[in-house]
Amino acid sequence: MPQNVLSFEALLRSAEHSAVHLEMRDSYGVDEEADEFSEFKQGHRLDPDDRTSWWRPWLDLIQEITARGVVVRRARIVSEPVTDYIRYEHHHTFTNVVAGERVRWLPRRRTADLALPGTDFWLIDEKLVRFNHFSGDGAVTEPEQTDDPQVAKLCASAFEAVWERGIPHEEYEIH
Repeated sequence: MPQNVLSFEALLRSAEHSAVHLEMRDSYGVDEEADEFSEFKQGHRLDPDDRTSWWRPWLDLIQEITARGVVVRRARIVSEPVTDYIRYEHHHTFTNVVAGERVRWLPRRRTADLALPGTDFWLIDEKLVRFNHFSGDGAVTEPEQTDDPQVAKLCASAFEAVWERGIPHEEYEIH
C-alpha cells in the first residue's frame, strides 16, 4: 500500500461523523472472499443466528464506529440482471445492516444522467477520499487517497445522487 494511504481500519477509525462508500463494479476478485464466494455458488448461505460465522473483523469495526455515532452508508450501483457476485453480496448485506451500516442499491440503468467518479471510493467526513482501484478481473490494486476539497466535493455529490435514487437494502429485489 502506498505510504500516504491509510489502512481501512485506520481510515474508518478516523471518521468523526460520516463514512460513505460507493461501489460500482458488478464483480470483485478479492482474495479474502474467494472461498466464501465459491461456497455461496455451491449453495451455502449464512445463518442469520450464527453471528460468529459472519465476516470478522470487518463487522466488529463497523459496530465500533457506528456505536461512536458515525453514520456509515454504502451505495451499490448494479447491472441487471445481476451477476452471481452481486447475488452473493446481496445475500451477505444483512450482516452489514446488523452491524450498523445503511445500504442502498441502484440499478445502473438509472445512473445515466449522473456524474460519477471512475472508481469505487470511501469518503470520510466529506473531506478524505480513498479510491479503491481494481484490475480488469476485479483484483485489488493500489489504492489512492486525497484530501483535495474539489475531489471530496465531487465524491460527496456523486454519492448523495446515488443514495437519493437508491433502493434500501430491505426493499431491493434481485433481478
